[in-house]
Amino acid sequence: MVLEHEHIVTNFTGADSIKKPPLDKTVALEIITPYINRLKQQGVNLLMEYTPAYLGRDPLLLKEIADKTGINIVTNTGFYAAVDKKYLPPLVYNATIEKIAGIWEDEFKNGIDGTSIRPGFIKLSVGNGKLDSIESKLLKAGIMVSKRTGLTIAVHTGDFEAANDEYQIVVADNHDPSKLVWVHAQHGTNDQRKQLAEKGVWISMDGINENKLEEYIDAILFFKEKNLLHRLLISQDDGWSVLSNGSYNLLELFDNGNITPYESILVKLIPALKKKGISDQEINLLMRTNPVNCFALNN
Repeated sequence: MVLEHEHIVTNFTGADSIKKPPLDKTVALEIITPYINRLKQQGVNLLMEYTPAYLGRDPLLLKEIADKTGINIVTNTGFYAAVDKKYLPPLVYNATIEKIAGIWEDEFKNGIDGTSIRPGFIKLSVGNGKLDSIESKLLKAGIMVSKRTGLTIAVHTGDFEAANDEYQIVVADNHDPSKLVWVHAQHGTNDQRKQLAEKGVWISMDGINENKLEEYIDAILFFKEKNLLHRLLISQDDGWSVLSNGSYNLLELFDNGNITPYESILVKLIPALKKKGISDQEINLLMRTNPVNCFALNN
């Protein structure tokens, strides 16, 4: 099975965090590895790790966890423009679309930060409403890289208006909408999600938590009724963060409603879906087939 939108460790202290002392990996490994081992035991073999550059992306930590647990972890390339662009490197403002695309394509071809680890998708982020000039520039750079490499573009998106604008930009650039993921589509309505799914966009309901299961069950049943389960992705967006006081040797869970990370889908959602009539074949579609089809390197 695949968890298509999760985190290991994220650093929310700002774009300059990459210059600060590195995270104490020993502590991170001690805390996180047991949960990843449990995922492996529960049948998960692949975790898509969404922490972007300048928010604590650490491919060497991911590799060490992958090596210790036997689970596959896929990291990303791209920049994060949401939250008032707090996490963007300064170069974005003056760089051309081609220059930004070149940075990401170089990571795909040659590895991230001098390592041999390459990204498996493009992670972008925008706020609410129509995309502004910087958000549009980043998306167009992502489209350029996607066309050249086959990488899928997953965009953390504030609302439906932003998601629809992303779709319009993708098709205006003659790119395949199936290479676009509306991340955090739980912030839209069933009808809004249906509208973009029918146009080929991947719909990612990735904030699943134990306190809002009914909301997600309703959306999944709606997609089944509309014969659109093949366009739906589900995940939890779980993970740890560096403490807000800047400590690099202590970790805290994201405040997203889940007590135990990475378990809401396997332990609570799937059994609840089966009681609602979702078949094993449909679970397989959601947890295996769809994420593989979404992130496959084809163009």
